[in-house]
Amino acid sequence: MSDDQITPSTPLLPTIKSPNDIQPLDKDQLRQLGQELRGEIIDVVSQNGGHLAPSLGVVELTLAMLKVFDPNKDRMIWDVGHQAYVYKMLTGRRDDFHTLRTMGGISGFPKMTESSFDHFGVGHASTSISAALGMAMARDLAGGDHEVLAVIGDGSMTAGLAFEGLNHAGGMGRKMVVVLNDNEMSISRSVGALSSFLSRNLSRRWLMRFKKEMEAWMKQIPGVGEGLADYARRSEHSFKSFFTPGMLFEALRFNYLGPIDGHNLERMVDAFELVRDLDGPHLVHVLTTKGKGYGPAESNPTYFHGVGSFTPETGEAIKYDSGVELPTYTDVFGATLCKLAETDEKIVAITAAMPEGTGLACFGDKYPDRFVDVGICEQHAVTFAAGMATQGYKPVVAVYSTFMQRSYDQIVHDVCLQNLPVTLCLDRGGLVGEDGPTHHGAFDLSFLRHIPNLILMAPKDEDEMQDLLYTAIEHNGPSAIRYPRGVGVGAKLKKKPELIPVGQGELLQEGGDLLVIALGSRVFPSLVAARDVEEKLGKSIAVFNARFVKPLPESQILDLVQAHD
Repeated sequence: MSDDQITPSTPLLPTIKSPNDIQPLDKDQLRQLGQELRGEIIDVVSQNGGHLAPSLGVVELTLAMLKVFDPNKDRMIWDVGHQAYVYKMLTGRRDDFHTLRTMGGISGFPKMTESSFDHFGVGHASTSISAALGMAMARDLAGGDHEVLAVIGDGSMTAGLAFEGLNHAGGMGRKMVVVLNDNEMSISRSVGALSSFLSRNLSRRWLMRFKKEMEAWMKQIPGVGEGLADYARRSEHSFKSFFTPGMLFEALRFNYLGPIDGHNLERMVDAFELVRDLDGPHLVHVLTTKGKGYGPAESNPTYFHGVGSFTPETGEAIKYDSGVELPTYTDVFGATLCKLAETDEKIVAITAAMPEGTGLACFGDKYPDRFVDVGICEQHAVTFAAGMATQGYKPVVAVYSTFMQRSYDQIVHDVCLQNLPVTLCLDRGGLVGEDGPTHHGAFDLSFLRHIPNLILMAPKDEDEMQDLLYTAIEHNGPSAIRYPRGVGVGAKLKKKPELIPVGQGELLQEGGDLLVIALGSRVFPSLVAARDVEEKLGKSIAVFNARFVKPLPESQILDLVQAHD
């Protein structure tokens, strides 16, 4: 790491006890504070894991926001929330930051129960604009005068919910600010020197006010005023549209400022002071570098988006050697799907902005024509898959369990009611640990098991994972597989997956005294517990692996229940 990435001491950061301590700082002190913040974030995340690159990219953005706005009264919403580490440290939680993502420590995401400065709880993408608009309307109804800001980006602008919020906010015209953090993970930098010139000049306060005054004056000209004003607007818009990315937002009735260098504190402060003093909805387009200030994260922002423990000096992951290297369920899923696709050209893989996280990056490399990353658009992913299924293809949609909740209506209406052969693969089923309640896959079995035509299954180990995936793809109807985060149990993988009859479980251990019916990741712990009880209490316990939640292996279970009555 270079000297400008981490400062060895923190003379300023310990003095920041609340956001009020930011406002008196001059620009040199703010820059120094930014270095200290980056150093501490790298230090803590290297030990605890977390979302490193997103937070490093918004240091100056956060400082500028807190320099201009006051979170004691103004409302600030961080979309997804994985960019909020700096905000947490500057709003009274720096002393506890070392507990990030640990039991009893501070959350990795904004959480209303954690701090009064966390104005909206988040964890899923694209919710900020809608929530901010709701807060803005509530403020106006109550006669308030505080500001409302939504910080969105890092892929979140690809989701339909974000554009629903923009469309409604522009139509309502209420005063609010949307900060678009463009770090090349969502909107590409289609700007150059001329665009920078336009941004620098067309964003100035005097010019915006002059433009409004000139338009009002032209409208007063008898006979031709309205037409002249309309022509002036169209001329300006058509000229700007060639060179700036802001016309989309202008069309949605937002006042657009940008693009602005998100690491230039002076420019950021100027922009926020401008929108603070103007009415109506504003969008501030900010260009940032994901992982800014830490070489390994700048070079590989995807890896350092969410990372485990690593060595700060090199960025290399810390490996805890258990003596045996086991594949994760995600690894087995990706490898099996690639293997099946070798002989079945109808298999298509779909994910929602997480090819690495869902294990589909290898599929995308091997079969680019049959791999689709739709962005953070789970609803679209499912209905897109349904469309492919009507044409004889076998779409496999891989999404984290917690995010599949967002596509519930599409699963019911577009896939299952039409009995289409779409395979839903729900990674991170069950509890996922450090990322907390917004990321637990706790509800999937409940919200899927009652849907007509859908079969629902969970593998006990990595070998059964490949069998159930093969079974799901070959099933002529909708199916869903849920599997946990992390490594498998060490089961030996067959060279070729086998079909399992739908609705058939297996008796793993016989016993005459008690019966345990287990599913998925709970099967092997049940076997261990059964053997424990047998050793300590002398009870003989049967353990049955159900495999299927729907349809349940009903006849097998009833036979076993009768045998243990």
